[in-house]
Amino acid sequence: MDTCRVAIANGLWGFPLLALVFFYFPTSTACSSGQCQLLDSCSSVTDCGPGLYCGNCPAIGKTQPFCIRGQAPSPTSLVGGGLPFNKYTWLVTHNAFSIVDAQSFTGSQRITFYNQEDSVTNQLRNGVRGLMLDMYDFENDIWLCHSFKGQCYNFTAFGPAINTLREVEAFLTENPSEIVTIIIEDYVNSPKGLTRVFTDAGLDKYWYPVAKMPKKGEAWPTINNMVQNNYRLLVFTSDSSKEATEGIAYQWRHMVENESGNPGIQPNSCLNRKESKPLDSKSSSLFLMNYFPTIPVENEACKEHSTSLADMVSTCYTSSGNLLPNFLAVNFYMRSDGGGVFDLLDRMNGQSLCGCSSISACQAGAPFGSCKPNIMSNSTTEASSSIGSFSGSVQLTGDASKLNASKLFLICLLLPFLITRNHNTVT
Repeated sequence: MDTCRVAIANGLWGFPLLALVFFYFPTSTACSSGQCQLLDSCSSVTDCGPGLYCGNCPAIGKTQPFCIRGQAPSPTSLVGGGLPFNKYTWLVTHNAFSIVDAQSFTGSQRITFYNQEDSVTNQLRNGVRGLMLDMYDFENDIWLCHSFKGQCYNFTAFGPAINTLREVEAFLTENPSEIVTIIIEDYVNSPKGLTRVFTDAGLDKYWYPVAKMPKKGEAWPTINNMVQNNYRLLVFTSDSSKEATEGIAYQWRHMVENESGNPGIQPNSCLNRKESKPLDSKSSSLFLMNYFPTIPVENEACKEHSTSLADMVSTCYTSSGNLLPNFLAVNFYMRSDGGGVFDLLDRMNGQSLCGCSSISACQAGAPFGSCKPNIMSNSTTEASSSIGSFSGSVQLTGDASKLNASKLFLICLLLPFLITRNHNTVT
């Protein structure tokens, strides 16, 4: 509740193996027309080069606009898909559906938290490969909702889940070598409800069968193998019963996960959440790392996605027995003080996939540890190169700060309920 007081007062809503050091020196330049590079000063949306946007970070005193990374290259475009799926690190958007300025499908004013700023389609086009979705029974259908006590209400509902799932289907169809993971916070009780909505969205043809998933910590198939078999959608649920009844993988049988919310961002601490096995368990081959506060504050996200996030990756690396996360889940994924989550992903994938300081230093087909020379730690190569697919918009169009004080007060009254998670325990 202290965070609520701060939000109201300020009018806000908004590894030893890794050399995670950020050297950022913004300079004043006369660049324009798409020629500005990472950290160059900018004055309009068209100044920054590919994969960059013109923004700022007042939370750390950077009030003047400069070019910030807003996209990630596909790691397979740089090193190929010949390595196991669980060797890669993928960007995940926490509550991917909870989008600032999202249309109301109920006609009611929405009173809940927001976690992202652009559509799911745009998230995927910008390099996001994992989506956290909260699914509920509502209006005789399956809806995405940011609610409490297992019930969806008009003022916490975002829309029918099939709309978002169809965005995923369209992306997978348009990008036949990409893989997407969906992690469901599951409050659906209708029989076969999840099976029905995924089938109706046309996603069943991409479904990775749970019977073929590794169950004892062994390596996953390679990216190439998964693409060849068209197993390009991984779906996990928080409901343990649905692995048997609907063939949907129970999340904590297949992955370990650190705590979410404020406990997950405490410096020098990376503990498993109660439903998960210990982070250093060898019986699960996937690792989900959460890094987002309990209450999402949009204008603070750029500060969160700086040195503190890199430090937490190092802490979790040690806690997991020297493993880098396969999934990194964040709020407001594009906001940072420069390279942000994208720079960190490049470093983690570089270390895991080729033994280099950044994925931009990897050489496809070369022995592990054979790196391109002279790759700077703050290189703009990843953001401006033509390798990798950049097709999404990187402009921030939402404005969560539009929430007025009365609405924010109502949210804070509901806070104890909104942040309660009713996951089933591990069985």
